[in-house]
Amino acid sequence: MRIRLTSLVYLLLTAFAAGFAATLPLDPVSVAPHIYELAFENDRVRVLRKTIRNGETPPVHSHPDRVVVYLNPCAWLVDEDDGSQSMESFKFGTPVWAPEESHGGETANVIQQCSVLEIELK
Repeated sequence: MRIRLTSLVYLLLTAFAAGFAATLPLDPVSVAPHIYELAFENDRVRVLRKTIRNGETPPVHSHPDRVVVYLNPCAWLVDEDDGSQSMESFKFGTPVWAPEESHGGETANVIQQCSVLEIELK
């Protein structure tokens, strides 16, 4: 009886841990270290350095609310719903608010390599 109870507790704890781990967001530094680098972290913010290269496809990952600051002029093509394309661009130093999101799996279509800082709020 004692072995069965121990086994049941172990099984329940394992199932709980697996379920909890499955709900955690996918950390960009872990899933895409070739794109994201940890630049700074404390108990209030985490700063990631991101390099966007043409033709690169980042895996799906998640971000909390954050501020994105462009470290060089950046431009890329965006596919519109009607099949056309438009260009989105940012100047050096431009800060942009980005809400919490999960994204990835889309190939970057940048005009030139783009470097940004992503300042994630905790």
